[in-house]
Amino acid sequence: MIDQGQSFIAGYCDDPSRVIDFALPVIIFGDHTRAFKYVDFPFVLGADGTKVLKPDPEQFDARYFYFAMLALDIPNRGYNRHFKILRERSIPKPPLPEQQRIAQVLSTVQEAIAQQERLIRTTTELKQALMQKLFTEGLRGEALKETEIGRVPESWEVVELGDVFKFTSGKPKPKDTTLTRSGERPIPVYGGNGIMGYTAELLLDHTTLILGRVGEYCGCAHLTEPKAWITDNALYVKEDKLKPNYEYLREHLDHLDLNQYSNKMGQPLITQGIIGKVKFGLPTRKEQDEIATALKAVENRIHVAELKRNALRDLFRTLLHELMTGKVRVNID
Repeated sequence: MIDQGQSFIAGYCDDPSRVIDFALPVIIFGDHTRAFKYVDFPFVLGADGTKVLKPDPEQFDARYFYFAMLALDIPNRGYNRHFKILRERSIPKPPLPEQQRIAQVLSTVQEAIAQQERLIRTTTELKQALMQKLFTEGLRGEALKETEIGRVPESWEVVELGDVFKFTSGKPKPKDTTLTRSGERPIPVYGGNGIMGYTAELLLDHTTLILGRVGEYCGCAHLTEPKAWITDNALYVKEDKLKPNYEYLREHLDHLDLNQYSNKMGQPLITQGIIGKVKFGLPTRKEQDEIATALKAVENRIHVAELKRNALRDLFRTLLHELMTGKVRVNID
């Protein structure tokens, strides 16, 4: 099923009478969302507000028409209808061979973006599977022992988070934060979801581990930069008792999903008392280092793919603008 949502496929349907398998390809336009989708396979049309556009094949290459739609500026009117605005817009109409060449160029970049997104997705899934194995079986191939939290390697200790760290709450957000770095405000301000701005004020002068304390990002773990300000919607390490590997603990705590231990009265909330009682298996520092290194290698692969995807997205936007405005013309063989 194709609807006007941001996900390309919204679901599936087992009613053959609703299948649209003629006049393909078509372009789907979300009357409320302003989303465009190029569809060249049989599909079922989604809910009200999903418009089907079929360009005249004698005047427009269908994929070119789709890219021309993407280049249009359609102002956001919230959840109101946008099709009336779309109908008032115009698109360039070069000769069909040039349209096809433009579509080929943009499709090549679009497919390269999709390849990086697939790589990010599969590598992220690999990391999740690796975390599950490493945080329950370790790296040594040891025999497992039964504990109050389940089976863990024999050399691991079962500890409470309070045995490792003492946390404290951050302070109110400084009034002079800005969302961009500058020479005057070089210190990142951290909240439950990581960096939320920059300030000239200093709270900590060393890297530490923080946990989202309240709301949507309750329990999310992050590592700060060497200089930082921590807001009061996060907890940070005040005392380090066992000198663990912070990268290892950040990954392990995220894997534990600390939000499940939060106070569910109202919005989610964790406190020092709540998380201090959370139990988990802790390997030796040497094995912590090795596990952190293994996970970092996978994380670096994800990061490189994200950088490539973002660069390709920038290239696509530039080419889309320049090709649709005629600033760049394509050669036609």
